[in-house]
Amino acid sequence: MSSVLITGANGLVGRTVCRTLTDHGHEVTALVRRTDGVLDGLRVWQHGASNFDQLSAAWPRDLAPDCVVHLAARVHVMRDDSPDPDAAFYATNVEGTLRVARAAHSHGARRFVFVSSIKAVAECDEGVPIAESARALPSDPYGRSKLAAEEALWRLSEETGLEVVVVRPPLVYGPGVGANFLQMMNAVWRGIPLPLGRIEAQRSLVYGGNLAHAIMQCATDARAANACFHVSDGQDLSVAQLLDSLGRHLGKPARLIPVPPGLLRFAGAITGRTAQMERLTTSLRVDSSLIRARLDWHPPFSVDDGLEATARWYRATH
Repeated sequence: MSSVLITGANGLVGRTVCRTLTDHGHEVTALVRRTDGVLDGLRVWQHGASNFDQLSAAWPRDLAPDCVVHLAARVHVMRDDSPDPDAAFYATNVEGTLRVARAAHSHGARRFVFVSSIKAVAECDEGVPIAESARALPSDPYGRSKLAAEEALWRLSEETGLEVVVVRPPLVYGPGVGANFLQMMNAVWRGIPLPLGRIEAQRSLVYGGNLAHAIMQCATDARAANACFHVSDGQDLSVAQLLDSLGRHLGKPARLIPVPPGLLRFAGAITGRTAQMERLTTSLRVDSSLIRARLDWHPPFSVDDGLEATARWYRATH
């Protein structure tokens, strides 16, 4: 049994990681800004600063985790209204991450698992699934902040001996999902015609239950020390395939219109939605073979399992 501190424990991924760890007999402490959404039965530590200022000084004397899983972050949004997005992301995702890592090390943690993002590397795969060794060229403030945090953690590991594990997921879905994935589900449920029937570009996804299982292994397996892992479901889908599958699980067949991708990109350019159309019409596949080979990790849930669970949640709550 390991003792694990989880930041962002009341988020979409955080709740699932907490449940997965406790179900496997590990001791979990939830570090959160607000206590709403935290699973019952967990030890909860509330710290209100988004950049984790004064975290080390506030550290409970009786808290000595073996590992810290850092999920809390300033997340990617389509329309960021911050006057300086790079600075805002840097303050939370780089400086805040380092405060947590330094505090964890000074209070006895041996390992720090940082949940980064495939956006730290790229927004498209250039024809080849993205491996951990690929050159990182993030294209937005969120991706740049995640890459900067990774690099800062590797330096901290060299200085202190703290074991660092970086996990880079692609799009995460599951019960409680929001943002674009939820908008897609809303459109399918309402029978809105979608001009996405001709998009063949494929995207990697990861179900929250699979990501949580991989994070648990990264937190507890000695073979994961000082490594970076890409994690996915292992089955890539086009947008059209994803919508078809969601429609099947929702009991509401997706209404897909076969519009050429080039026309969609043109429409995006004249409506100020170029970035959104590029994401829809280009592939972003990740190579998750390293974690499978090194840690003998295999996703416990299929894509179909994950989409069914997500659709079941949607039907129950919307």
